[in-house]
Amino acid sequence: MSVQAAIHSYTREKLNCAQSIVKAFRHRKDITQNEIDAARAMGGGRAVGGVCGALHAALLLLDDDEKRKTLRESFAKRAGSEQCREIRSKKAVTCAQCVEIAAELLEGDSAGNE
Repeated sequence: MSVQAAIHSYTREKLNCAQSIVKAFRHRKDITQNEIDAARAMGGGRAVGGVCGALHAALLLLDDDEKRKTLRESFAKRAGSEQCREIRSKKAVTCAQCVEIAAELLEGDSAGNE
C-alpha cells in the first residue's frame, strides 16, 4: 500500500523523490506535514553525499544500522548506484523507479518495524 502511495505522491502530487518516501511512510515516525515539506531539500541529488533522495529518506525512516546497510546494498544493486548523479547518468533507472525501489525495500522491512 505504501509503495503505491509513494508512486502516487511522486507522479500525481509532484512531490520530489525524498518527499514521496517520507509522506508514504509517515506513519512510521509520526511525521508532520512540515517535515514532508522540509524533505524537499533532500531531492534532486541534494541529500547528504549526493545520495538519491528516495534512498536517503528511506534510510532516515529506519532505526537499525543493519537494516540501513541492507537497504543501501539492495537499493544500489537494483538502481545501479546509491548516488543520484550516477543513477541519472546511466539512464537505466528513472527517478520514479528509484522512488518505487526505495518504497518496496522499505515496505519489505515493515514487518520488523510496525
